[in-house]
Amino acid sequence: MKSFSLNQATTKRWPLDELVAGCVAAGVEAVGLWREEVTDYGTEKAASLVRDSGLTVSSLCRGGFFHDAGWYDENRRAIEQAHDLGTDTLVLVSGGLPDGSRDIDGARRHVGEAIGALVPDAQAAGVRLAIEPLHPMFASDRCVVSTLDQALQLASPYPADAVGVVIDTYHLWWDDTVWDGIALAGQENRIAAFQLADWITPLPSGVLLGRGLPGTGAIDMRRFAQAVRETGYDGYVEVEVFHEDVWSRPGPAVLAEAIAGYEAAVA
Repeated sequence: MKSFSLNQATTKRWPLDELVAGCVAAGVEAVGLWREEVTDYGTEKAASLVRDSGLTVSSLCRGGFFHDAGWYDENRRAIEQAHDLGTDTLVLVSGGLPDGSRDIDGARRHVGEAIGALVPDAQAAGVRLAIEPLHPMFASDRCVVSTLDQALQLASPYPADAVGVVIDTYHLWWDDTVWDGIALAGQENRIAAFQLADWITPLPSGVLLGRGLPGTGAIDMRRFAQAVRETGYDGYVEVEVFHEDVWSRPGPAVLAEAIAGYEAAVA
């Protein structure tokens, strides 16, 4: 695997220009970016900042949310933004159930159809669509794709260089079938991104913000890293954490701890 990448979500309140400078100073090679922050900063300005620093954009998050009425145009804009930033990976969070619906099977079918509709645009832009399964507790409102197997099934009709999957430890650690899924994803060349975040206990009241830095929770990070490494995956390893306590700390301190957690898991 290439090396560590700092996902922007981990240091959410660190301004982008300071984040980039901090990564360069720490010898970090790559950053994962988020559309909201990039848009606020200015996509062209952000692209120039990262490019001039010598950093690689390992991924852009997020596209998807296919239950929204304007999903097609919004995802085309996301693909264009990924291209402008120079990344070949757009992370997709599928979205939950449409308002008033209980048809989760139908929602997943729609996700597959929506991805298929976007494949030509993604291929033309040189951007790979990366389906991220989220923990089942998010199925109703954020992501009806809950397992790696489901993500692989949705990706399977499309070329591997156009549609891949995301391996995120926080979302997949509970699933005893994930190891076979990782091996299959590797065989099919579907692993588009690998992300580290720990599961802390007890979860805070806002479960979306319940991730810990690698090594602070219950997940066997080394087992995941080894399983992904054995597939031949040679991409970046992003640390992506959502937690108010992490966000409240100085960016350089969080970056140092994230690197240490990555090294303990991957080295």
